[in-house]
Amino acid sequence: MKRKIVVAAVTAAVLIGGGTATAVAFADGHGRDSHDDSSRATTDVGHDDSSRNATAHVGLDDAVEAAVKAVPGTVTEAERDDEDDKPVWELDVYGSDRTWHDVTVDARSAKVLGTHASDDNDDRSRHAPRSAPVPLGAAVDAALRAVPGTVTSIELDDTVGRSGALHWEVDITGKDGNRHELNVDAKTAAVTADRPDDGRHGDDD
Repeated sequence: MKRKIVVAAVTAAVLIGGGTATAVAFADGHGRDSHDDSSRATTDVGHDDSSRNATAHVGLDDAVEAAVKAVPGTVTEAERDDEDDKPVWELDVYGSDRTWHDVTVDARSAKVLGTHASDDNDDRSRHAPRSAPVPLGAAVDAALRAVPGTVTSIELDDTVGRSGALHWEVDITGKDGNRHELNVDAKTAAVTADRPDDGRHGDDD
């Protein structure tokens, strides 16, 4: 109702004196006092953004907490994904029972949707690192200090590559809107950029 009144007032002003009305409309759209109302109206009309925010609001910390409550152990990998068109977190947990578990957490409610224990033929039982001096939470903190934003995946990796040592691979959607890939040293928590992506290479095969 308030927005309709403002629009009506501006319309009336246009009829009375065009130049002045333009200045009033500009101040209303960008002034400190009216900014909240205008942005709220934009969100209501532009339902795509609000829908996207509403579909997945469970962050990595909450997903990890839910996973280790269901399967006590150490999370070595977590990734935001879609399952049956629903946002989920997929986590690898090396359990206190010395078994690898796959845990799926609803990214809207933090409810554990399922767990699956691996068998002896799982490659992780032979090759995957099970822990690190720098735990997942500390690696996330270090990565976010370097690039503020939202973590969408993290993995403990000991593959000899760019870092050449045990490290956490962290994907972040930055506050700048770009995707950033970081390596966090699993012994020192030192952060290095892996392969920054500004979204312009998403179509590459």
